[in-house]
Amino acid sequence: MDMTTPAIIDIKAAFEASGVGPVLEQLDRDLVGLAPVKRRIREIAALLLVDKLRRDNGLTAQPPTLHMSFTGNPGTGKTTVAARMADILHKLGYIRSNHLVSVTRDDLVGQYIGHTAPKTKEILKKAMGGVLFIDEAYYLYRPENERDYGQEAIEILLQVMENRRDDLVVILAGYADRMERFFTSNPGFRSRIAHHIDFPDYAPDELMQIAEYMLRDQNYRFSPEAKDAFRTYLDARMQQPHFSNARSVRNALDRARLRQAVRLFETRDQALTVDDLMTLGPQEILASRVLAPKPEQAA
Repeated sequence: MDMTTPAIIDIKAAFEASGVGPVLEQLDRDLVGLAPVKRRIREIAALLLVDKLRRDNGLTAQPPTLHMSFTGNPGTGKTTVAARMADILHKLGYIRSNHLVSVTRDDLVGQYIGHTAPKTKEILKKAMGGVLFIDEAYYLYRPENERDYGQEAIEILLQVMENRRDDLVVILAGYADRMERFFTSNPGFRSRIAHHIDFPDYAPDELMQIAEYMLRDQNYRFSPEAKDAFRTYLDARMQQPHFSNARSVRNALDRARLRQAVRLFETRDQALTVDDLMTLGPQEILASRVLAPKPEQAA
């Protein structure tokens, strides 16, 4: 009879030793909302931790496929999550470094014969050992242009994603509907993607919270009246075309800070306090063109 005592594996201790916990906590701090995304990241982290334990105990011969697809509108945190994913993969030993190389079509595709392959290979060389994040990946494929060189970049990427998957993780990102058409037209990508994560738009309350976090990080704040005005601004801006979630919030705050600086400069004969330098007033928000009356509403 085999009296050998089975080895006891302390998964809690393994998780704490991995250093993944602080990365997940940082993700919670860095991103407002996005509960479904954070849940998926935790699930993937759990899968990878268990897979590592299995490999350490001789139960798994081949590492899992790690390439991913992030879909959603602009400004929903895809690049930030990709950076945290690089940290997780590095801490669990799936990639050599936690560096993230973020590119678009222009970084990969050349404009003449013989230009694309060197560009794509140079980017891959730079990203090797870490994570390659390709934003608006569907622009790689332009079937309407017979002389487009994107297909050459796609073929190189597919080959590397298969043959070097133990040393490079590729994350494709973009609008959900366009990414679906891209995968339909390029089934080689779909077969190599293990994890599809959808990033929802932010709710108004979440965008308001993001705005206050952004201001706090730069030692600014809303006055109570400016906070009410910015909420009104958000309600109007979200109904307009090309709204980009947190990115649009950042742009709006940059313009508000500019207006505040101009206002303070124009009243330079008056003494200022530190509070004046820090506080955005309602006039900085209400001056936005988004809140300007439509021509038919103007007096």
